[in-house]
Amino acid sequence: MATGPGGDNQGSPTRPYLLRALHDWCTDNGFTPYIAVHVDASVQVPAEYVKNNEIVLNVGFEATSGLKLGNDFIEFKARFGGAPREIVVPVDHVVAIYARENGQGMAFPMPSGADASPASAASPTSSVMPAAPAGSAPKPRAPARGLRLARQGADGPQGTEGSPAAPVPVRAAPAATAPEPPSEPPTPPEPGSPRPSLKRVK
Repeated sequence: MATGPGGDNQGSPTRPYLLRALHDWCTDNGFTPYIAVHVDASVQVPAEYVKNNEIVLNVGFEATSGLKLGNDFIEFKARFGGAPREIVVPVDHVVAIYARENGQGMAFPMPSGADASPASAASPTSSVMPAAPAGSAPKPRAPARGLRLARQGADGPQGTEGSPAAPVPVRAAPAATAPEPPSEPPTPPEPGSPRPSLKRVK
């Protein structure tokens, strides 16, 4: 029976293949693919656009030049504030890929050894995509809020890099809306009246 690299039957990591597939899906359907990246010393991105160790990047063909979605790195050139920059992102640092227009995509585990706490010296500038050509979409929102993402558990069912992914679509709950104000202000209870009781709803 054939085995993957190293002879452990695990095969190569699934993450780069899933990233390419979802990037193709976004492109074929006219959506804008965004990736959320955990930033550390191994990631080459403009530090001034990083907040809380994360940056969101537009990896659509219209916003990038020379895009390469490799098995180990995602590389491209993009403009930030009008200045061209070289971007190099290790594939295992991509924590989500999704379509800007509807939030559909997939989330991935944080890279091993990543510090989950936000960086104390993070820039106050919010995470943004690279500056795209005129008429491009507005800045993306972070994928953690209200997105329909299929989460891949540690790249496999047992947390083994390279195990087959079994994504399960997750639909976010509708955004909470503020309750409508009452038509009349409540009248205060009369002196001596019994105090209202509250019923706990589980």
